[in-house]
Amino acid sequence: MQRRTLLVAAVSLSVPLALALSPHAFAEEAKTGTLYKNPECTCCEEYANYLRSSGYTIKVVATHDLSAIKKQHGVPEQLEGCHTLVVGNYVVEGHVPLKHIDRLLTEKPAIKGISLPGMPQGSPGMTGRKQEPFVIHEIGNMSKKVYATD
Repeated sequence: MQRRTLLVAAVSLSVPLALALSPHAFAEEAKTGTLYKNPECTCCEEYANYLRSSGYTIKVVATHDLSAIKKQHGVPEQLEGCHTLVVGNYVVEGHVPLKHIDRLLTEKPAIKGISLPGMPQGSPGMTGRKQEPFVIHEIGNMSKKVYATD
C-alpha cells in the first residue's frame, strides 16, 4: 500500500511540474518584457500597446537615462532607436515589427538582439505611411549584419 501511495504522489507532483516546464510556459515567459522610454515620448506607448494586442505582457519604464539602458544592453549608437525593449534574453531596439521579434524568440540566435534604428514612419507605433523597406539589424556581431528587411 505504501508503494502505491508513493507512486500516486509522484505522478500528482510531476504533472504540474511538466506543465510548468512545457514549451508553452517558456513561450509565455518569453513574451514578457520591459520597454524603457523617454517620459515625454508617446509613440513608445503606442508600440507597447501594439505588442500587448498581440499577447505580450509589457511593463513600461520611463527614464531620462535611456542612453545608459542602451549602453548596458550593448546597443551601438548607430543602431539606437526610440526606445529599448528587453524581452526574453534579447534587446529589441526601436519600432521593430512583431514578426521579427517572434522569429528572434523562436530561433534564439547567438546575438544580443535586433534593431530598427530611428523612428521610421509607418512602423508599429508610428504615424504616417511607410516610405521605404524597414531594415532590421542584428545587435551584437562585430559586422553590421542585416537580420531582416520588411
